[in-house]
Amino acid sequence: MAVNIDAPPSRVWPWLVQMGTDRAGWYSWDRLDNFGRRSAESLHPEWQDIALHQHLAAKPDGSEWWEVAALEPERFLGLRMSLDLRGRPFDPAGTPPRYYTDSIWGFDVRSLPDGRTRLVVSGYWALRPKWLKPIMSVAILEPSHWVMQTRQFSNLKRLATLV
Repeated sequence: MAVNIDAPPSRVWPWLVQMGTDRAGWYSWDRLDNFGRRSAESLHPEWQDIALHQHLAAKPDGSEWWEVAALEPERFLGLRMSLDLRGRPFDPAGTPPRYYTDSIWGFDVRSLPDGRTRLVVSGYWALRPKWLKPIMSVAILEPSHWVMQTRQFSNLKRLATLV
C-alpha cells in the first residue's frame, strides 16, 4: 500500500520513528491498535532517537514488540515481530517454536518532486502451522491490515503537513 504526502521525507520520518504503544502510538484506530490510548498529535524530541534492535512496544505492558530490524534514516524503517502462538516473543535467529507467527512491516520513504513524499508500506507474514495461514489471511489479516493501514496513512498525511 502507498500514499503521497504533501511534505518532504524530513517531515514524514519523525512521525514514523516515534511509533510504538509506549511512545506516540501507531496513528491508526487507537481503540484497536493502541489499546484506547490516543496517538500523538505532535512530535516529541524524546522519541526521535531510534536504533537497530530497539523494541517498539506493541502492548502496553511491553510483553510484545516490534523490533527495529532495518533502518536507513529518512529512507527506510523495517520492523519485525516474532511470536509463538501463545503471544510469547522468540528470537528469529534461533530455532523457531513449532507454532508461530513472524511478521515484517516495512516503511519505504521516497522523495518526490516538489517536496512531496511517497510512503510505501509492505510486509511479509509467516505462520505455522502452514494450513492456518490462508484462513487467517483472508478472514483476519488482510482486511484488518487494509483498514488500519488506510487510517494510518490518512493521519500521517495530516500530521506531516502541520506547520
